[in-house]
Amino acid sequence: MARYAREVAVVAFAQSDHLRRTDELSEVEMVMPVLHQVLAATGLKAGEIGFTCSGSSDYLAGRAFSFTMTLDGVGAWPPISESHVEMDGAWALYEAWVKIQTGEADTALVYAYGKSSPGSVRDVLTRQLDPYYLAPLWPDSVALAALQAQALIDAGETDEPALAAIGARSRAAAEANPHAQLRGAVPQGDYQVRPLRTGDCPPIGDGVAAVILAAGDLARQLCERPAWITGIDHRIEAHGLGLRDLTDSPSTRIAAEHAGVFEAPVDTVELHAPFSSQEVVLRKVLGLGDGDGVAVNPSGGALAANPVMAAGLIRIGEAAARIHRGESDRAVAHATSGPCLQQNLVAVLEGDRA
Repeated sequence: MARYAREVAVVAFAQSDHLRRTDELSEVEMVMPVLHQVLAATGLKAGEIGFTCSGSSDYLAGRAFSFTMTLDGVGAWPPISESHVEMDGAWALYEAWVKIQTGEADTALVYAYGKSSPGSVRDVLTRQLDPYYLAPLWPDSVALAALQAQALIDAGETDEPALAAIGARSRAAAEANPHAQLRGAVPQGDYQVRPLRTGDCPPIGDGVAAVILAAGDLARQLCERPAWITGIDHRIEAHGLGLRDLTDSPSTRIAAEHAGVFEAPVDTVELHAPFSSQEVVLRKVLGLGDGDGVAVNPSGGALAANPVMAAGLIRIGEAAARIHRGESDRAVAHATSGPCLQQNLVAVLEGDRA
């Protein structure tokens, strides 16, 4: 019995080069080339897309309803069916997937973007926190990640050399990724907030990603080897950090169970782990050990490029692209949002077997 009412697949993926600064480009100018590229991969025109959904943050842009500007890059006339989530683009993909499941659309364009360079993203992300008890203290995203890392070290689940090895492995893998912001050997650097050094933290930068979803036989027409979404789910932790065990991620585990991750072996996993310590948590809850033959973050992951609001969608896109190329048969993609892995989405993607 099929898990869902309709077969839905990622049939195309495109992303920008992720750069430290794009001062000369507006959000619209960043988005347009990526949208043209992803549409060209399928031969579809913007007017043939059944549903469009975007993910971005008005807080990051510094102005309300900033996402409406990027619709100029999509082409909103004649009127289109469109929506937006104030979340990473992975959640925009989830909304688009639901839209196709209901039968209201057969295709969907999903895109996400973020420009972190104009301001201090560490300070901007404090606005996600509890407004009464935590946000007034202004603990930034790196400080909160350091709390999580120290909790893992105190629990005996990792140490600083192991964290450094995660960063080194991720950036070495990114050597083969022409879009990554950091590639190859990167010094571990000084402490940002102990025990996290520069090499344990994501680069700050700007970037865009887009995917196209299609249903059933149409997906087979648009893509030689579609990446079928055979399972997808997202869950959330308690908002208060003091109510959570920072060395664990029950929401990721539950989402993975509902998405069917543990029902069969996987060969590729793209984890949205902006900090090296978060990969330790995610590997534990997903049952990923060293030397088990699973390629973890072959793209380099968020430690190589972390455009806020697009990095989670990129994990899904990178996993799908490996299936398109025949390099993977069953892949898991993970996206997170909020401090210390607060919200987590897990998707299983599979290619047709020969």
